[in-house]
Amino acid sequence: MAGLKEHIFLIGFMGVGKSSTSRLLSRMLDVKEVDTDALIVEKEGCKISEIFANKGEEYFRNLETGTLHDIMEIEPCIVSCGGGMAMRQTNVEKMQEMGKIVFLSASPETIYSHVKDSTSRPLLNGNMNIPYIKKLMDERIPKYLAAADIVIETDGLDQKEVAAEIVDICT
Repeated sequence: MAGLKEHIFLIGFMGVGKSSTSRLLSRMLDVKEVDTDALIVEKEGCKISEIFANKGEEYFRNLETGTLHDIMEIEPCIVSCGGGMAMRQTNVEKMQEMGKIVFLSASPETIYSHVKDSTSRPLLNGNMNIPYIKKLMDERIPKYLAAADIVIETDGLDQKEVAAEIVDICT
C-alpha cells in the first residue's frame, strides 16, 4: 500500500512508544515517518534538554507549533509527536485539519519501565519515579483524550500489535 490520504499523528505521554510505533507504521504503510522532537533537534542544532535549560519550556512549545506548520507542507505521513504537543489547543486544531490523531495510552508503571534509564526527558529529571509520572499523566490525559480520534491502550501489546491496530483503523 503506497500513500495515505491524511497524516496519522501519534500522541501520548513520553515513553509510551510513539517513536518506535511510527517507525514500524512507516515501513508497513510505505510512507515517510516524521518525529517532531527529532525535527526540532535538527533545526535547533541541540538536544531538547538543552533547549529547555537554555531557552525554557515556552520556547520549546513554540518550536513544536512551528513544526506542525512545516508538516502541513509535506505529503501525508506518520507523525510521532512530542509528549506535550497536544497540550496546546492550536496544535490540536492543526493536527485535526491534517489527519487522524491516535492517542497511545499506557499505565504509569509501563511508562516508568520505558523511561527509567533515560537522561533525555527534561520534565522527569530529578523526578524519575512512578508517583511523579502518574501526576504528570493525570494532568495531560484529559487533553490527550479531548484531542484523540482514536485511543489505543498499549499495556501488554508489542509495537507490531499497536501498529497493526492503527493500520486497521486508519487505512
